[in-house]
Amino acid sequence: MTTLRVALVQEASDVDPGANRARLEQLVPEGQDLVVLPEAFARDFGPAGSDVSAAAEPAEGPFGSELARVAQERRTTLVAGMFEVGPDPARPWNTLLVRGAAVAAYRKIHLYDSFGYRESGRLSPGDTTPAVVEVGGVRVGLMTCYDLRFPELARLLVDAGADLLVVPAAWVAGPRKVDHWRTLLRARAIENTVYVAAAAQPAPRYSGHSMLVDPLGDVLAEAGEGAETVTGVVDLARLDEARRTNPSLANRRL
Repeated sequence: MTTLRVALVQEASDVDPGANRARLEQLVPEGQDLVVLPEAFARDFGPAGSDVSAAAEPAEGPFGSELARVAQERRTTLVAGMFEVGPDPARPWNTLLVRGAAVAAYRKIHLYDSFGYRESGRLSPGDTTPAVVEVGGVRVGLMTCYDLRFPELARLLVDAGADLLVVPAAWVAGPRKVDHWRTLLRARAIENTVYVAAAAQPAPRYSGHSMLVDPLGDVLAEAGEGAETVTGVVDLARLDEARRTNPSLANRRL
């Protein structure tokens, strides 16, 4: 059966896009099939309420070009977040770029208008079509940060064939936030019998705890609060076994 070696890079992004591009090569580990970096890695959100439109660029701009170059050099597939120029120049998309064995752009559907933040004031939501790509024989569904709180998106991705949900995030720190993060990642894995790989930005501003969770909810790898890279393996034989053990997808009546 097919396996996929996955690395989750928990690293803080800078407000200087050039500094983040310059670090890509050194942050991407050798020997991995899929490497996931956090949401907004091309340029951090900055202080609350910051205007990120000046940092927005096309998907094929400097960040996308460097992501593709590093993916080719390391013979891997990379996923990383950026702010992408869209139809409204003042409100770009919050986009995940995929470069390597697959090429895609997923624009965050659910904007973070919660916990005192209003992401929709400076960003535009993406189209609601689920985004699934294939990497090394594994179907990968794309979600970003706050999307995790919407189980219907995870289910749509799994219904579209996803074996693995990838969740880059900048999960803002605060009371209960790590507990919510860990609980929701495991819940999305368990209720969909699917792997979940989540790469977060680290403390102190964000929550850290990047995780790889298997389809029965077992945590295969987890980072702490600081900068760290963790690795694990997605195994489709394990996924098939989980779905035989817990055939909840097949047992649905709604």
